[in-house]
Amino acid sequence: MRMAGKCVLILGGARSGKSRLAQEMAQQLGEKVLFVATGAPLDEEMRLRIEEHRKKRPRSWRILEAGVDVGQKIMTQIGDAEVVIVDCITLLVSNVMLSAGHEDSVEPDQIDYASAESKVMAEIDGLIRCINNAEAAFVVVSNEVGMGLVPDHRSGRVYRDLLGKANQLLAQQADDVYLMVAGVPWQLKRKD
Repeated sequence: MRMAGKCVLILGGARSGKSRLAQEMAQQLGEKVLFVATGAPLDEEMRLRIEEHRKKRPRSWRILEAGVDVGQKIMTQIGDAEVVIVDCITLLVSNVMLSAGHEDSVEPDQIDYASAESKVMAEIDGLIRCINNAEAAFVVVSNEVGMGLVPDHRSGRVYRDLLGKANQLLAQQADDVYLMVAGVPWQLKRKD
């Protein structure tokens, strides 16, 4: 059931079942899957989370670890993939913001909003170009962080705002958009 060009966006909170749904959808969309992991094992907790996710993936799937320049890296590694899972935009935006902070040698709460926004939007635009040009279906996972408390640190507010903008751009691109709540998918958008 190959559906080249189809794009599905799955949003939700932490531990809402986003990754599980993405994997189930990918198995329905095609046999040859490229799993794009944007997370890096920066500490022991993250290493354990990554390991837990690895155990739940079929061994036949190819893995691409890409923290930034995701769209470009997918295009060089896509090969014969029928489906590409990008898990997740949440960590991708964080990676871009962290790399921007290191380049500019600023403290996290002194990050320049316009510069960070420019870099995050360029990353998302690159991913969208990849989605539009690839001969594969895409399942993209991201957290919905705009429904919680307002972060008390500037860097947290910048992150929340930029992730919200990234999610909006991806939702506009997507054929289908789901919101996961307590393991239950709610379809928000369906392209007929």
